[in-house]
Amino acid sequence: MTWHVAEEDLRAYAHGELAPPLLWSADTHLTGCAQCRARLAETTDPVALDAGWERLDAELDAPRQGLLERLLVRLGVADHTARLLTATPVLRRSWLLSVLFLMVATVLAVRMADQPALFLALAPLLPLAGVALSYGPSLDPTYEMAVVAPLHGFRLLMIRTVAVLTAGLAFNGLATLALPGYGLLALAWLLPALALTATGLALTARLGPVVAPALVGGAWVSLLVVAKSQVHAHDTLAPFTAAGQSAAAAVAALAALLLYQARDRFDARPLGGFPDGGTG
Repeated sequence: MTWHVAEEDLRAYAHGELAPPLLWSADTHLTGCAQCRARLAETTDPVALDAGWERLDAELDAPRQGLLERLLVRLGVADHTARLLTATPVLRRSWLLSVLFLMVATVLAVRMADQPALFLALAPLLPLAGVALSYGPSLDPTYEMAVVAPLHGFRLLMIRTVAVLTAGLAFNGLATLALPGYGLLALAWLLPALALTATGLALTARLGPVVAPALVGGAWVSLLVVAKSQVHAHDTLAPFTAAGQSAAAAVAALAALLLYQARDRFDARPLGGFPDGGTG
């Protein structure tokens, strides 16, 4: 070597203050000059160097943000909230593709058989199932991470519920657009969907995230079976009439009120499940 990095340039390099093009020249020179590397080691603060390596290790070990997570962070969502939100099982590609396939198959069946009741019966169950799968130790693989997150349990539940409902209602809405021949009847699933989801959440505080939605879903299917047995072939089922829609709205409002009153139960839950005998 006919030249070496100047002493003041080495000090600036060690403190991250050396500007291009001297920075580029020093980088290239240091890769091949053991003498300058030794001088650089003498100039560098060992404490600052160790801290730099720790930051580098942490950056390399940190999981990479996905597209949705980066979008949420750009929209102002906190990093930990975005991570917990995107970790929701039912927002993963496999679940979304399964729901999309199911809705497409249902729409095709309705168009061929001219029976909108099939779609109206299924659509309210999808948001209920999605919310049920997004919370609880037995269904959510990221539950332990959620427990130690800097969020109240009820707030986390609400964040994930809104995300799941947005995705589920979007799919149901697209399916509704594919059934224009039924007019407003094709939208009759919306209020029952909100009623089932709110009721399932309200009961989750008492019965747990498995039993509660299972009971609500079973009650919905039973109601449809009874309603079907009491109407003629082309009559509208009771839950989708004006009276049925009003009842669904009332149930949704009542369930939302009960859920708000039970919000502290989600914050007081133990790691293994829910209080008061709730399963998890």
